[in-house]
Amino acid sequence: MKQIEGGVCAAKGFTAAGVHCGIRKNRSKKDLALIYSAVPAAAAAVYTTNLVKGAPLAVTKAHLQNGRAQAVICNSGNANTCNANGVEIAEQTCALAAGALGIAPEDVVVASTGVIGQPLDIAPIAAGIPPLCAALSADGGDDAAEGIMTTDTVKKEAAVEFTLGGKVCRIGGMAKGSGMIHPNMATMLVFLTTDAAVSPAMLQRVLSADAADTFNMISIDGDTSTNDMVTVLANGMAGNAEITAEGEDCAAFAAALNAVTTALCRAIAGDGEGATKLLECRVDGAPDTATAKTVAKSVICSSLLKAAMFGADANWGRVLCAIGYSGAAVDVDRIDVAFTSAAGTVRVCRGGAGVDFSEEKAKEILLCGEIGILVSLNAGEASATAWGCDLTYDYVRINGDYRT
Repeated sequence: MKQIEGGVCAAKGFTAAGVHCGIRKNRSKKDLALIYSAVPAAAAAVYTTNLVKGAPLAVTKAHLQNGRAQAVICNSGNANTCNANGVEIAEQTCALAAGALGIAPEDVVVASTGVIGQPLDIAPIAAGIPPLCAALSADGGDDAAEGIMTTDTVKKEAAVEFTLGGKVCRIGGMAKGSGMIHPNMATMLVFLTTDAAVSPAMLQRVLSADAADTFNMISIDGDTSTNDMVTVLANGMAGNAEITAEGEDCAAFAAALNAVTTALCRAIAGDGEGATKLLECRVDGAPDTATAKTVAKSVICSSLLKAAMFGADANWGRVLCAIGYSGAAVDVDRIDVAFTSAAGTVRVCRGGAGVDFSEEKAKEILLCGEIGILVSLNAGEASATAWGCDLTYDYVRINGDYRT
């Protein structure tokens, strides 16, 4: 397996585009994106568990009941959530895109992101779809990734190349997410494409399992979005034997998918609203995976720890505090904690108690842009990783006037 360029267009048969259609007032920002497969593809998705859901999720879920899709269209600047005519707008968007592409409306995945509770006019989308389709290109992944951004400061793309049964296959993806990230399925919007041949049932199984270990292990601010959705399209154009059951090929495909989703998770966490640092909590020595996940997520979610990381303060007591209220059954007297970064590693706690360490060295480590929080429970062989970011003044500034 190797990392490659191309994002959602890395896989054979996929093109993409992004344009400004007028949903956003700023004409320099793209606000409509499209991904298209040259042939119909197997499709799978996971969705937010928030009871308040964006209308596009209901439409997409209905469209994917047959496990097939050929295009994905997404607007930014308006979430199309809590709108009386939201489903109608989402269905019209699919119909307009399908008409321009010459496919069935039911083969279109639709997504929206932006402000909740604001009416969404179909007019700019209708006007934007013809130039959007005309712009479809094998080099259009970058524009599409820009078209789904809201408070994101960077585009988030990843792709890998691997082999299945001697056939070269590729998986690529793009994501948006910066705030309202504390998912119970996946994070904000993620679109994945592959030219591997995978049955819809296996595609859903692999995606659901992967999301539990990747996108469900991110937290920026503790808020679960109404529009979270991750979709994957597999068009089979690589020519491998279709994956229909567990086995060597399925494991290889799952590993490649995980490489892409992990990269996107890290990109999302590192670009949290107002963030200056990516935090990665790695827990080992747990009695089981569930315990490791609970501990890692609790540490990453601690507002006090996030604030300490912003200030480069090695306040390790906040790590233990977060573990203590996580609900996991752990022996506090066995816990070891260390902080690590490109500047080195410093152990701050052994056996649940503090140890002597250099505050100066610790600050040097915590001033780096990527910080590892290493927790060993010393009670088993299981492990887990969670991702987050520091909590800064800018988070409040960004969200204090997000709507207005």
